[in-house]
Amino acid sequence: MNPATEIAFQIILHAGNGKSSAMEAIQAAKEGDFEESDRLIGEATEELGKAHNYQTKLLKEEANGEETKVNVFLIHGQDHLMTSMTVRDLAVEIIEIYRNK
Repeated sequence: MNPATEIAFQIILHAGNGKSSAMEAIQAAKEGDFEESDRLIGEATEELGKAHNYQTKLLKEEANGEETKVNVFLIHGQDHLMTSMTVRDLAVEIIEIYRNK
């Protein structure tokens, strides 16, 4: 397996974990459990940070002249990370709406 594919799998893993935690955080807020909701948003942020660190590694390598062989896994990983980050951002807003009801 080439290194970019290995990194892509890590991005997919951590982005997926972050997205799941963000969605669970919304459900916790919906049930009025804001302590759990806040914990889950923290977990989502941590997981997305891990995924972002893998992405940054690829960006640094590319900036240093090391070409990355782009494949479908890497494209999927990038897409998954960006949509998961958006879900997390929207989850924070939705939780605030529930919190201020």
